[in-house]
Amino acid sequence: MKDKKYTYQELLEIIAKLRSEEGCAWDREQTHESLKESLLEESYELIDAINNKDMVNMKEELGDVLLQVLMHAQIASEQGTFTMEDVVDGIASKLIYRHPHVFGNEEKTSDTSKILQTWEILKKKEKNEQSQTESMMRITKTLPALTRAYKVQKKAASVGFMWDSYEPIIDKVLEELEELKIEIKSGNKQNMNAELGDVLFSVVNLSYFLEINPEFALTNTTEKFINRFRYIENSAFAKEKQLTQMTLEEMDQLWQESKKVESNI
Repeated sequence: MKDKKYTYQELLEIIAKLRSEEGCAWDREQTHESLKESLLEESYELIDAINNKDMVNMKEELGDVLLQVLMHAQIASEQGTFTMEDVVDGIASKLIYRHPHVFGNEEKTSDTSKILQTWEILKKKEKNEQSQTESMMRITKTLPALTRAYKVQKKAASVGFMWDSYEPIIDKVLEELEELKIEIKSGNKQNMNAELGDVLFSVVNLSYFLEINPEFALTNTTEKFINRFRYIENSAFAKEKQLTQMTLEEMDQLWQESKKVESNI
């Protein structure tokens, strides 16, 4: 059993050693580009642990995400572009600047909406954004599409470009669905693509109004689908049948059964 806990400084030294000539060939070969997929994967695994309220895994996944951050910083340090100290200094400076009610002369407040408003104002000033459109354009294109759409609509809503009730938003969703149906009948794939995008964007608009994160909502529904499909498959196996041997009507009947079982849990 380990009789001591490693420190942050020792972790930095371990990573530097792994990247050195006396270290590991694989770690030494890594670049900012090659590590992108790992950073994304580790971030999603951390979110999964948070969603599952799995504190043991959460601790481990936080470590994995930290490793990715430190690896990128080490590579940058070797290239002479920036160091981990620069990263820490940058985020510390940003936090102090964007919290004038804590570190500055601004009046103390517990109004979170005002705090967020100040954060956005200072962020725009910091990035020299002259318009709301510029602010939208800075939202990274590599975000999941639903998340990016949500953030863009949040920017629009912050200046009043948002419905004041959910009814017209639902009407807009239905309108876009009708336009999609027309394009499906026309067989024009390009127009179908555009109209389907409009449907999804309108649904995200509704999710923003309802203060429901569309990514989380869709993730929960996907899990629900998997659980219901498992019921169909297990029921088929119990009858010694393969899914490919069943009709859609038979599977749909089991699907409806799974919903009843679900509601009784």
